[in-house]
Amino acid sequence: MPRGLGGRIALAFAGLSLAVLVAVGGTLFVVLRGLHQASSQDALANVSVGLAIQRTRALVSANAQETLLAIRDGLAQRDISVGLVLADGSITSLEGDAPLALGSPRLDLSGARGATHKGTFAAPDGTAYDYAVTILRPAAGVGPRALAVATPDRSRAQALSDLLTTLPAVALVLLLVGLPIGWLLVRSVVRPLDRMATATAEVPAAPGGAATPPLPIQGPAEVRELTERFNSMRAELAASRQREGELLANLRHDLRTPLTVIGGFATALADGTASGEARERAARAIVEETERLERLVGELAAMERLRAGPAGLRPEELDAHALVAATAERFAPRAAARGVTVEALPSDGAPLRLAADRLAIERMLANLVDNALASLGTEPAAGGGHVWLAAGALPAAAGEPSRVAFSVTDDGPGFPPGSAPRVFERFYRADPARSGPGSGLGLAIVRELARAHGGDAIAENVAPRGARVTVVLPTLPSGAPLPSTPTI
Repeated sequence: MPRGLGGRIALAFAGLSLAVLVAVGGTLFVVLRGLHQASSQDALANVSVGLAIQRTRALVSANAQETLLAIRDGLAQRDISVGLVLADGSITSLEGDAPLALGSPRLDLSGARGATHKGTFAAPDGTAYDYAVTILRPAAGVGPRALAVATPDRSRAQALSDLLTTLPAVALVLLLVGLPIGWLLVRSVVRPLDRMATATAEVPAAPGGAATPPLPIQGPAEVRELTERFNSMRAELAASRQREGELLANLRHDLRTPLTVIGGFATALADGTASGEARERAARAIVEETERLERLVGELAAMERLRAGPAGLRPEELDAHALVAATAERFAPRAAARGVTVEALPSDGAPLRLAADRLAIERMLANLVDNALASLGTEPAAGGGHVWLAAGALPAAAGEPSRVAFSVTDDGPGFPPGSAPRVFERFYRADPARSGPGSGLGLAIVRELARAHGGDAIAENVAPRGARVTVVLPTLPSGAPLPSTPTI
């Protein structure tokens, strides 16, 4: 079996051509043999009828043997045997006319005078003969009933001879038709695959984020679909490499600032430069930057665990209002130090139940609040900023499960125009100057955790200013829960 696809296609065409040649040859052989047999029998019938017309009286007279001898001599060059069939069905022939003298072939003697019958019979030695019988006299009485002539069946040899003449022409037609079709097929399939193989070999060496032209969509439907998917995969890989480069740049920035702060204040504490209030400020700064690094490492760890999809949720019955209130209470002191108020909007007092993974919900709410605080800036606001957390039930559509919406709203500048649909992309930051402290992973984690529950996340600007991110979850998560849950 050839290793290349082109060789295998050529071998398949060769096998198909051979099968067609055998099928055509077999069919032609059967048809030609039948035609030659019919032609031979028709010729014998003509001979038999002619002789019957000319010699009937002589054949039924007492001089039948002499007449038969004269007929045989006239047909000797044509290799035709002749004999008389008696009323009882026996055959009388001259010595040497073995086909009609040996054995007892069942010859058809039905019909009136002048009727002719033809066919094929096998002699005792296995040789096939074509024959024709012409009725000479009515069935009543004794004496010769019919004249029979026979000749060896040469239809097999004649059909083979015709095939030896015909099959080369058939093979030539197969070559003239099959070779262009095979070449076009190989070209339409193998060339796109060769281009794809070349492009695949170039992928590892391609620079990150480099824009490469897509492969042309050519060939059969399956090859076209494969090429489209390859182009999509290569474009996604290039985008992933670009995001990877952005991630490295982001990480360098996000790590450099806290490490610089920690290193500077640690040196000041070590050499005694910082004392009194300066010492306390240095310690607080080191603690804050350390927490910042911990948050960054936590986000990276969460993304790594979610790379292959959420590895399983452990749902439990939760109260959405209680989760929102607890999150607001946890972030309130840190936000107050920056002049920002974090509060949970009041509810009707009735529990809002849903089944979800507690750690995942807490991570989503924490990331949303962190994102809102980052949008309000790092310095205390002159007029104070606000972050509102809320949870509410959404009406269920026909055939859909009931849903719960968690929302976090701030009165900051909102998302830049056109950036709202992209804020959930990994490593995307709407702040091109990178003045914010985030890594661009927080909202991506929110969306992936929401989708793991069978829900989704939505970002939008609100009037007159501010932004809102809403997480919509079904009251029962989709999919069967798995026994273990990673820490998110």
